Amino acid sequence: MVNSHSARAHKVRRLAGAALTAALILAFTQSAIAEIRILASTGGTVGSYLDFFARVKRSGERVVIDGPCLSACTLVLSTIPRKRICVTSRAVLGFHAPYLVDKNGRTVRNRDMTRAVNATYPAGVRAWISRHGGLSQKVILLKGRELAALYPRC
Repeated sequence: MVNSHSARAHKVRRLAGAALTAALILAFTQSAIAEIRILASTGGTVGSYLDFFARVKRSGERVVIDGPCLSACTLVLSTIPRKRICVTSRAVLGFHAPYLVDKNGRTVRNRDMTRAVNATYPAGVRAWISRHGGLSQKVILLKGRELAALYPRC
């Protein structure tokens, strides 16, 4: 009888230990899922980034900018609330005027499109862009102290 009771107690302890392990794994998984980390993005199609950031916004996840976030990636600032964005010392935001590629492969820029994109950025970012010559073909980089003045450090 003692052996049977002892075997049952051991099984219960093993199950309790397994449940605790599963709970800890779940907690770590949930905290890992609770943030999106941008390590390096050179940008891409605006629509793809807007769709992705809209999903992130709905999810409630925090965005950690931890490296270059260039071109269309900077639309994270237009989509995700400021309180859910933080930057590391490695964060760099690169802005330029938007452009389209026509059916012949030529780059086409449009002032109205540039104004529309610029208007989506938060006021502090718009002011910084303006102080650095505005959106143009040239990429301007927001990093270091200037970036930390606009977004909290992680």
